[in-house]
Amino acid sequence: MKYIISGFIVIILLFQLISCNDDLLESTPYAQSTSASFWRNGDDAVAAANAMYEPLLWEDFYGHGEQTFDICSDDQWRAGDHGEDQAIEEFTFDADNPQLAFSWRPKYEVISRANAVLINVPEIDMDQTLKNRVLGEAHFMRGFMYWRFVVLYGGVPLILEQDVLDNNYNKPRATTEDTYAQIEADWLEAAALLPASYDGENLGRPSQGTAWGFLTKLYVYQENWAKAIEFGSQVVNGPYALAGSYGDNFNIATENNSEMLFAVQCLDGWAGSTHHIYTTPRPWGGWDFHEPIQDLVDEFEANDPRLDYTVFKVGDTVNLGGDQGPTVYTPDLSQTGYHFRKYASWRATGGLDDGQNIPILRAADVYLLVAEAKIRSGQSGDAEINAVRQRAGLPPLSNATIEDLIHERRMELAGENQRHQDLIRWDKANIVDIVALYQQDRGPLKPPRNFQRPKHYLFAIPQREIDLSNGVLEQNPGY
Repeated sequence: MKYIISGFIVIILLFQLISCNDDLLESTPYAQSTSASFWRNGDDAVAAANAMYEPLLWEDFYGHGEQTFDICSDDQWRAGDHGEDQAIEEFTFDADNPQLAFSWRPKYEVISRANAVLINVPEIDMDQTLKNRVLGEAHFMRGFMYWRFVVLYGGVPLILEQDVLDNNYNKPRATTEDTYAQIEADWLEAAALLPASYDGENLGRPSQGTAWGFLTKLYVYQENWAKAIEFGSQVVNGPYALAGSYGDNFNIATENNSEMLFAVQCLDGWAGSTHHIYTTPRPWGGWDFHEPIQDLVDEFEANDPRLDYTVFKVGDTVNLGGDQGPTVYTPDLSQTGYHFRKYASWRATGGLDDGQNIPILRAADVYLLVAEAKIRSGQSGDAEINAVRQRAGLPPLSNATIEDLIHERRMELAGENQRHQDLIRWDKANIVDIVALYQQDRGPLKPPRNFQRPKHYLFAIPQREIDLSNGVLEQNPGY
C-alpha cells in the first residue's frame, strides 16, 4: 500500500475539482456533484478508497497534530518551541488554542471521503469481493475518525450519507453514547466486509482484525468486558501474531508484519510524514519535540529490550548513514536525556528515511486490552499479558493485577499516543488518581500541573468551529 499512496495526489486533485472542502462548516459536498468521468468501475472505487488515507499523513494530523494530545501524559515532555503545545501539556489551554483545531478538519475530510465512497460505490458494477472491501474500508475509516473525535472531545456532529445528500452539515453535537453507537455500527460493518488479511501491494489496509481490535478498544472504554473479550480474542486467536521481535514493528523492512493492525503508511520520497522529524534530535535531522522523561525510563524492568527500541539514551551508537555514519548519542542532544527511537530510521546515504510508518494499533495493544477486560471482570489475564512479556524475554506473571496491566501497557506502548487516554479512563474507574499523578514534580521540565476533573477529561471544542456554526456547536463544560 505504500506504493499506492503515490497515486493519492491524482485522486486529491480530482476531489478538489468536485469538493472545495475547507472544513466541516465551509464545505461543498462532492458526493452531490459527481463527475461523469468518475465512479465508473472498480478502479475508481479503489482510487477513492485510497484517498481516504492521505490526510493521515498531514502534519496537522498524525504528522504532529494528533500526537500532541499525549504530551500531557507522564511519559514525555513536549520539548520544541510551540507555545500551543506547552498549554496542552500544562492544562492551561482554552478553546482558542490552535493545536485543538489542527486535526479537526482532517478528521472531517476523511469522513467526507468515506461518505462519498459509501454513497457512490454501491451503484458501481464491479467485482463484489472488491466492492465489499472498499465499502469495509470506508466504514472503518469513518468509524476511526469518530473514535478519535469522541475520545478527545466527546460527542460531535455525526455527518452520514443522508446528511451529505441533504446538504445538512451544520448539525448539533451528538451525545457521547450516540457517537459510540455510530462507531460500533461502522466497525461491525467493516468487520463483516473486510478480508482477514492482505499480502503484496495491499499490505497496510485495515483488515477484519483491525476492526475487531478497535471494537475491543471501544468496548473496554465502555467497560463492556464480555464484548471486549469476545472481539479481542478473535485478534489473539487470529492471523495477527505478535512480531518475532518488538523492534520489527519499528523497522521499515518489517513494520507491516502480522502484528501491525493499522498504521499510517509512509514511503520515502513519495508519501512521507513529519512525525519522525518531530521526535528526532535536531543535529540528526529532526525538530526535537516529544522527549521521553526519566520517570518513563525508570519504570522499565532490568533487561527489558523494549527500552532500547523505545528511546535513544546517552552512550547509544546510532548509524546516521552518509558522512555522519555511526554517531554516539550525547547529553547535549536532549534536555531530558532521551528521544523516542521508535520513529527514526536513516538512509544508507544519510538523512532521515521518510518511509517510517506511524503505528496506530498493534495486536499487542489488543492482547493487553483483553487482559484488562479479564482482570476487571474477575478473570485471569495472565495468558495475554505473558504473551506480550514472553516476546520481550521477561519472566511470566502469575495472578496478574490491574497494576501489572497498567505497567505493561506503559512499557509496551510508550510514545504510541495511548498513555494519557489510558490514565483518563483508569481515573474515571477510580483505579488511578490522575490529579495526584499530574501534580507530581518531576523536575524543571515536568513541574506540578493542575488537571481539573472532570473538565480535562475532554479537550475544548475549537472556538473557530463554534463560531462557524453560529452557535449550533456547544462547548464542553468548563471552557
